[in-house]
Amino acid sequence: MRILVVQQNADLGHIWCRVLIRRGLVADLATSPEDALRALALDRYDALVLDPAMEDGGGLPVADFASFRNPDIAILAITRSAFFSEGALFDLIPNARGVLREPVRPDDLAAYMEHFSEKVEARQPARRA
Repeated sequence: MRILVVQQNADLGHIWCRVLIRRGLVADLATSPEDALRALALDRYDALVLDPAMEDGGGLPVADFASFRNPDIAILAITRSAFFSEGALFDLIPNARGVLREPVRPDDLAAYMEHFSEKVEARQPARRA
């Protein structure tokens, strides 16, 4: 499973990616909306982790573009903003599969991604030997 982590705090983003990689997942980091859009245009991701209320307002457009490029992408919103109630996030991001409030325990993030991974694997056609 390929995951794109969009986190403006590069140190925190690297920590999250390392935790996911240790769990056997593939994780790439984008530290700006522009980097995230570029990554989404070039590669296919199964899941996206981002803050919809990024400082420069780029979180929601990134989520929209990710859903356009891959209608099955699972999006996990991680936010500190009180602006988004959990119900509102699911209206704004139709592919949202969960919401975590910052600060996030890395193990909680990994548990969500492992759950998404099980769903992605279930959608994959069986391989013939």
